[in-house]
Amino acid sequence: MKKIFIAAIGLLLLDPFSISAQSGKSGKVFDELTLTSKILKSERKYAVYLPPDYESSGRSYPVLYLLHGAGDDQTGWVQFGEVLNITDKAIAEGTATPMIIVMPDANTGRRGYFNDIKGDWNYEDFFFTELMPFVEKKYRAKTDKRSRAIAGLSMGGGGTFMYALHRPEMFSSACPLSASVGPVTLEDAKKSIQRNNANIADSAVTNYYNRHSAIALINNMPDSQKKAVRWYIDCGDDDFLYEGNALVHIALRKKEVPHEFRVRDGGHSWTYWRGSLPKVLEFVSDAFHQF
Repeated sequence: MKKIFIAAIGLLLLDPFSISAQSGKSGKVFDELTLTSKILKSERKYAVYLPPDYESSGRSYPVLYLLHGAGDDQTGWVQFGEVLNITDKAIAEGTATPMIIVMPDANTGRRGYFNDIKGDWNYEDFFFTELMPFVEKKYRAKTDKRSRAIAGLSMGGGGTFMYALHRPEMFSSACPLSASVGPVTLEDAKKSIQRNNANIADSAVTNYYNRHSAIALINNMPDSQKKAVRWYIDCGDDDFLYEGNALVHIALRKKEVPHEFRVRDGGHSWTYWRGSLPKVLEFVSDAFHQF
């Protein structure tokens, strides 16, 4: 009996997360859930993290929408980002408030978080008119601006920029990580879009650029929106997307938009983003409590 007891203690010491699991303080992740989308004419997958006391408390929680990058799906943050362990740890240590985290799939049918320029695949419409209402009905989610945040990496960082810039009334904070910020210039947009849409009108390209370039959106931001969203932008110094993120930082400074801009040692990798997530959770938790 003594040997068994000692062995059990040793296992707990090796795996600190098993302590919270055995004491009932571990959250839960479900990563093969679906909802039906009329807009996208398909079943859409999503993953969700529920905090440790979700089943027992009966109360409502703030929501973080956490977006994956190109090549991943709704399981990316679960499998490679270790969202369960990292969030459990942050909540246990008091650096993050208990929250629901929703991770939608944007890599089935077509890849990306935007409405297509031709209007035949409107993912952004799906996100705001179907996914968010579905989440707020199915889960005990708070539904005010203060209680919503959005974050994402790479392609999902681009989605984070666009969604928070398009609809600042919806989110208290936004955290783009190693973000794809969209075309830096209108000429860049024309080259990119016309490569796959040879007969697209110049006016359509211009409209799309103004709607999907973070720099264009920031330059055109009305003064009334400068403090609407709390921004935390993080990109590694060796990331191939660093230049775009730096230019966004400069645009925000010129526009006098308050924001945090962090550059750490690292590249475009899950090692970097796992290091980013604890700060993201802390930052959005501050927003949940501030307004």
